[in-house]
Amino acid sequence: MIAIKLDSKLTTAAGVSLERYASKLYGQPGMRLVGTVELRHVERTQPAPDEDKKPSVTLRVSGLELANPDQEDTIREAHRALYLHRNAQGTLDESGDIELADRTLKMAGNMLHAIEAARYEVAVRGWAEHARRAIAVNGSTANELRAELRKVAEGLERVLRGEPTEDGAS
Repeated sequence: MIAIKLDSKLTTAAGVSLERYASKLYGQPGMRLVGTVELRHVERTQPAPDEDKKPSVTLRVSGLELANPDQEDTIREAHRALYLHRNAQGTLDESGDIELADRTLKMAGNMLHAIEAARYEVAVRGWAEHARRAIAVNGSTANELRAELRKVAEGLERVLRGEPTEDGAS
């Protein structure tokens, strides 16, 4: 696994956004700041094959903007949405219906866009796994693989259109 390292040097622009908070940060140990960050790849380390070290990538904060107190909730909502998209869980059943895990539904709350994004995430992962399983079958003919690929395409199209599956479920 490749290790990720964070370079402690900030670009000038990123440092400027922090300057106005320096005395507050010093005076309030444990204080948190909410904002957006842009990370830039600055270095890659590839150990020799006979070394017992992990390869690594070093990132540097190249852009940083901090929210005002009245903007913090909006940034936190964006953070939660990105987390939900990355961690959406659920399954596809035999007919291609999407069932989101209770944990994912709880994270999404009543936000329709978050639920739909989670459905797409689960569907894409499920259909990708279906495709991988089809490819893994030894001795499949070209026609059999085409049929499986067609099934994947049709399943993804149904998800995008929000159409019910063959058995009438949605």
